[in-house]
Amino acid sequence: MKKIILIVDDDSDYLFQLKLKVERFGFEVVTADGQREGEKVIESLKPDLAIFDLMMENEDSGFILSYKIKKKYPDVPVILATAVTAETGMSFDLSENSNRSWIKADLFLDKGIRADQLEKEIKKLLKL
Repeated sequence: MKKIILIVDDDSDYLFQLKLKVERFGFEVVTADGQREGEKVIESLKPDLAIFDLMMENEDSGFILSYKIKKKYPDVPVILATAVTAETGMSFDLSENSNRSWIKADLFLDKGIRADQLEKEIKKLLKL
């Protein structure tokens, strides 16, 4: 049975491109086009891994989704895909304990990541 990857992003073009990439890696993909829809999906589906955009309806939508999915399914790995570093210069270091306490993601990736690198990171998180 294929592993299910949930992808949530409010940029429909990016969502479509990422969905195609992840499907080519051999995964089943479920998508949602924003935080609210993502929350609905989480209520009825436990994905094997989730990829959330950081800034959607709100600047912290990805953090909120990460928190909610980890509360319901603590073992589901979460990747936050973001352009926030390029756009604002802000970055989040998950190796710092102070950030790990409130950021419920397992990995931050900059949008525009190469497909081979994305596949490697997904497989590492899924222990494949």
